[in-house]
Amino acid sequence: MDTVYFTCKELTYSDHAVIQMFKRNISTEEIDKIIKFGEIIADYPNDKPFPSCLLLGIVNSRPLHVVIAINKKENSCVIITAYKPDPNIWDDSFKSKIQ
Repeated sequence: MDTVYFTCKELTYSDHAVIQMFKRNISTEEIDKIIKFGEIIADYPNDKPFPSCLLLGIVNSRPLHVVIAINKKENSCVIITAYKPDPNIWDDSFKSKIQ
């Protein structure tokens, strides 16, 4: 799809994201790299209260997905969740779900 096309002056983490990151051993440094260098693989423009998207990044040879909500007016972002994509659900590129 696209490389990341937004900036996050302010980045916050939802409670859900913090819990899942801890359980899955995903660091804030990895999230930062995915935001800066990752690829947008799905857009959710109708999400509320802000549009969101699914990012894919490869950090230390580990593919990771991050769902991030974007308030473009204020250039602020909220990490909704982060996880390692399941190869039983995602194709080899981790960009598309297996049909």
